[in-house]
Amino acid sequence: MSLRDVDPTTELRALAHPVRLQILSLLTGVPLTAADVARELDITHANASYHLRHLLASGLVEIDGVERIRGGAAKRYRIVPEGIDRPLPPGREPAPVDEERLVYAALAAELRRRAGLARASTRKSLVDAELWVDPRVWLEVIERITAAAVDLHHVAQAPRTAGTTRVSMTIAMFQMEES
Repeated sequence: MSLRDVDPTTELRALAHPVRLQILSLLTGVPLTAADVARELDITHANASYHLRHLLASGLVEIDGVERIRGGAAKRYRIVPEGIDRPLPPGREPAPVDEERLVYAALAAELRRRAGLARASTRKSLVDAELWVDPRVWLEVIERITAAAVDLHHVAQAPRTAGTTRVSMTIAMFQMEES
């Protein structure tokens, strides 16, 4: 199945769960099995498998390989390189705003969880704004911030790799309706 064939609503529904957001974050650094995900997130293997199947069906992750473990087969999943930040194919309508709002709610819940893990540091970035800007500037800024986020994803390593630090990054930028 091509990512282009996945209904955007299916993607958004898959993203609208905090555990799936955590799994996608884990898979950014390295392909993992359901057992790896379960251990890292302290959830059951069945729960990890369930969420990975949803992410696979949505086109957000793919199978990176299968390995034999104790007589069974374990699939390794990895995040799809294009992620969800890609243009819609010609003729494809964007997902309904209500579906996008579910994702924002899941992101807010995930941000609350991560904020509880924040440690004292002199290097942080916290930005919040509701602004009116020129549409061309808006598109340029989205491209620059997306490029920076992609850069960070490309250098991500496996959880708990020696010499790394655990960080959080949440970005939600969207145009708003006029009130």
